[in-house]
Amino acid sequence: MADSGVVLPLDPDSTMAKVGERGLLRHLRSRIPQGPGVLVGIGDDAAAVETGPLTLVTTDALVEGVHFERAWGPAHLVGRKALTVNLSDIAAMAGIPRFAVVSLCLPAETTLRFVDEVYDGLLERAAESGVTLVGGNVAATPGPFTIEITLLGTGDRLLRREGARAGDLVVVTGALGAAAAGLHFLLGGTRFGSEGVMEEAGPWAGEAPQALMTCIRAQLDPTPPLAFARALAEHELVHAAMDLSDGLSGDLLTLCQESGVSAWIDASTLPVDACATQLEKEGGADPFTLALHGGEDYQLLMAVPPASLDALRDVAVVWDLPLTSVGEFGPGPPELKMKFGETLRRLRPMAHEHFKDPGSRRADLGAEP
Repeated sequence: MADSGVVLPLDPDSTMAKVGERGLLRHLRSRIPQGPGVLVGIGDDAAAVETGPLTLVTTDALVEGVHFERAWGPAHLVGRKALTVNLSDIAAMAGIPRFAVVSLCLPAETTLRFVDEVYDGLLERAAESGVTLVGGNVAATPGPFTIEITLLGTGDRLLRREGARAGDLVVVTGALGAAAAGLHFLLGGTRFGSEGVMEEAGPWAGEAPQALMTCIRAQLDPTPPLAFARALAEHELVHAAMDLSDGLSGDLLTLCQESGVSAWIDASTLPVDACATQLEKEGGADPFTLALHGGEDYQLLMAVPPASLDALRDVAVVWDLPLTSVGEFGPGPPELKMKFGETLRRLRPMAHEHFKDPGSRRADLGAEP
């Protein structure tokens, strides 16, 4: 019998083993709208989209057991974060995100309900950021569940990791350490239900304040400064930039290596998140260490000429976004130092790096004489 093209409702508790690849693709295709600039969308061998003369391309994956656990929170937050980490990459180059393709690797026992909830968050984040989903792939896997997204964007005046100059200020947006503080409690077993009620305390030793929820939310549903980053393309105020995904200490060294400069940070100016600080007395980790090394803040790290700092603050204030000058770039070779009062000490990066032994990451300042 010929396919009528009608997509019949599927039981949300059906597993992938029952739904099958084609059934899942038909179901997902029925959910995804076709946005502007899409000439050929989902359903062909490849999508065809209209982009400008310069196209940005980035890709990232979230792997269950590596980047998240299903027990940590609602599945729709997995979908939101999967797109957000890619949005942050495009934003760091002052680009505009446009089109995304999504690859799902699904164990056979995965339910349609779980996939739908992931797509709920994915489509919600796409609508917020003006992104159209134009295709992707689904594949069976013995595990774990993996979602990988490739995001296309456009840009004109790009910011890159190279370009920092000796004398530029080291400037970051927002506050740092909240996501790492949330991860600390999630790894310890703290669990919240869908209504925000604590189900398992884990290392938590007090009442359930808003600070704990704020930090867990920062880990599960980060909010990069996308609009501010895009505005940087309209102003020649920043020499270089990158997003803070792996931790300030490691990402700053990366920017130094790409630019051929060194840098120092003033310990007294580090914008440590207030909620992360509040959680320390309730079983949390050292907030200064989290802000310096923790990662997943998805804020911006920038090299800013001193004469441009006030103008950059004027741009940031439109979005009520704090900017903090935390140090200065100097001549190479690429290395980091931290300033304690009048004393400069070598700063050893301890940011996240895949494939390294997690046990080699010490939970201390990482600063030595």
